[in-house]
Amino acid sequence: MFKSTMAFVGLLFIAQSALAQKPTREQKVRADKAEVEAEGFWLYNDLDKAYQLARESGKPILVTLRCIPCEECVKLDDDLVDTDPVIRPLLEQFVCVRIVGTNGLDLNTFQYDTDQSFALFMLNADKTIYGRFGTRSHRTDWIGDVSLDGMARALEGALALHKQYPNNKASLIGKTGKPLEFDAPEKYPALSGKYTDRLNYSGDVVKSCIHCHQIGDARRDFYWEQSQPIPEQILFPYPHPKAVGMILDPDQRATVKDIIAGSPAAASGLLPGDEIVLMNGQPLLSMADVQWILHHVPAEGGEVALRVRRDGEVITALLALGSGWRQADDISWRVSSWGMRGIATGGLSLKTLADDEKQALGIEGAMALRITHVGQYNKHATAKRAGFQVDDILISYDGRTDLRREADVFAYVGRNLKHGDVVDVEILRSGKHHQLTLPIQE
Repeated sequence: MFKSTMAFVGLLFIAQSALAQKPTREQKVRADKAEVEAEGFWLYNDLDKAYQLARESGKPILVTLRCIPCEECVKLDDDLVDTDPVIRPLLEQFVCVRIVGTNGLDLNTFQYDTDQSFALFMLNADKTIYGRFGTRSHRTDWIGDVSLDGMARALEGALALHKQYPNNKASLIGKTGKPLEFDAPEKYPALSGKYTDRLNYSGDVVKSCIHCHQIGDARRDFYWEQSQPIPEQILFPYPHPKAVGMILDPDQRATVKDIIAGSPAAASGLLPGDEIVLMNGQPLLSMADVQWILHHVPAEGGEVALRVRRDGEVITALLALGSGWRQADDISWRVSSWGMRGIATGGLSLKTLADDEKQALGIEGAMALRITHVGQYNKHATAKRAGFQVDDILISYDGRTDLRREADVFAYVGRNLKHGDVVDVEILRSGKHHQLTLPIQE
């Protein structure tokens, strides 16, 4: 018994020591900077130097935007940069620069899905963009969205476009978006005064960093705080191809792996095995390029022109998207959804009930959103204070019974309500109906 107890105490001491020695976020950031600069392959947070070297060498530029410290992203970077024998020789044909904070980032050039924590840009020294890489449809799981093979093909495609440049410049114009509300993150009202245009390595570098998702949050807040409707392009940004029925192969640039029956992609005539060469005239290097084009289709719908290689022949097709098409996308994984939960539901997380659960409750075909989490702090505790509980089922929100997903609630609030409004909410709790109210928050 004595030996067993001493062994346990020894293990506990080792575990506590390991925890005590675990690097802090600040230490990780500084260690990453030291490691990258010592290795000397990637430029560190220096886009101006990258443009200069690209002009001098004639090489294209590869920019990676990634959060520090994000364990999942660090894992990807280690695989992509340090160990892969196919990708490393491709990287050597670029001027490579790593950006670890978005402070001062040129948002007229670098527009991307800010809920990502790993994004690549391939571009010319004159800022013409060849393509993007980096896709995500889950908070932690990247399988099905990105792969080493897919990145290699994107890099190869970018090098081919660079070799043809500037003869292909006209086809690349659409890869650069229109100017955003502000040209740098720290200029948005929600971030102004809190951050500067650079990281503070002489102080607390972690607290000085503008994270990618803060840009999306700041864009949403720019409209919301002025009591303007939040654009659907901000509420439902960069729709995943799955939202329109395309399951793409992550190992290829834009090759259809499967088609969802009854979807816009199925109606377009796309088939498994089709390689999408162009969308709206733009060459595709990756799934992220597909998302870029979908991102710019209006919320009220539109048509996307496709050129598809099938069985050695190139054919044309049209992807027709109807009104409200963006709302088919799953946004529950996004960091930006956390902010919308504070605004629209007072900190509640909601999950749509399965059909059999609805049937058992006698509410088939109706709105039925189960509360899976009730926030505990600040404005995310508003619903808790209003009396909402885990496992309550929302069956009416502001008189609406057709909001079948959490995302539908977000869209309804973003379009129709303002902070300071109060909504009536009907819930089922243990089979009984209750009426509660929720304030719409800033």
